[in-house]
Amino acid sequence: MVSISVTDLDRARDFYGETLAWGSPLYDLRDAGWIEFSVGAASGNIAVTLAARGWTPSTGTTIVLSVEDCHAAVEELRRRGVRCDDAQEFPGFVTFADFYDPFGNRLQMCSPA
Repeated sequence: MVSISVTDLDRARDFYGETLAWGSPLYDLRDAGWIEFSVGAASGNIAVTLAARGWTPSTGTTIVLSVEDCHAAVEELRRRGVRCDDAQEFPGFVTFADFYDPFGNRLQMCSPA
């Protein structure tokens, strides 16, 4: 499991649960500052946690999610209002694209080339 810091749990619940279509959280522990989503048996869980004061968005460690078609996923997320970089291809290896949550955290998706 990995955890992403956010400044607004309600907004994070909407983004990760509805915009990214991860559904209802497995754990929604608002008083503890913790919401946890399942992103599939093979991928594990992702938690969003309430950030401490002075927090800045993550740009170091990147959560990478597998998708069937990176180009199609970019278009769908953009349609939902998500900031996405253009997909990049490494022929014969992988196609990937960065996208960002409402708090500026960078995530990435990838698919076969």
